[in-house]
Amino acid sequence: MKYSTYIFDLDGTLLDTLQDLADATNHALRAYHLQEHSVEDVRGFVGNGVRKLMERAVPGGLDNPAFESVFQTFRQYYMQHSLDHTSPYEGIPELLQELRRRDCHIAVVSNKMMAATQQLCRHFFPEIEVAIGEHEAEGIRRKPAPDTVNEALRQLGVKREEAVYVGDSDVDILTARNSQLPCISVLWGFRNREFLLQHGASCLIEHPLDILTL
Repeated sequence: MKYSTYIFDLDGTLLDTLQDLADATNHALRAYHLQEHSVEDVRGFVGNGVRKLMERAVPGGLDNPAFESVFQTFRQYYMQHSLDHTSPYEGIPELLQELRRRDCHIAVVSNKMMAATQQLCRHFFPEIEVAIGEHEAEGIRRKPAPDTVNEALRQLGVKREEAVYVGDSDVDILTARNSQLPCISVLWGFRNREFLLQHGASCLIEHPLDILTL
């Protein structure tokens, strides 16, 4: 194996969170009598953090007078229901266990809220050493800025040259590029092969255990 450190995106890479995100989105919209969205609509909205998700879901986005209230309703509901339908993709638990058996370091960096990121990682993946979500108050910018990746490398105490980034979206491809890391793009997540290739993917895999052969 080329790498000793693996930095993973969370939603669409390790966990299938789409149904719970869609349910929380529609709960918040319904509470304010706004038009709801299909799961496929929400698939297209995710990838840039939950605030951007709700900007895309709420009619008029930030210009809607009810936006902040809708967003807070979403946050509160999602924190209580983030485990209703969410589960790891097939092969992910086995991959993480094998990486740790080989003494590899594992981190997660996500645009999801910090509390939700850490809650989900603790629940599903005890192998993960560092889990970083969105926490703008500390001056760490969201992906595709390299800040969360740099912070993960710092907390792990590893060299950039030993690390690879794994994700499912165009945001992840940009994050890896901005972090000066190679990128493995996965095909089981929220974006398809054509989309990823159009956005610069150069290494694609179809199953989590394929990582062990790279």
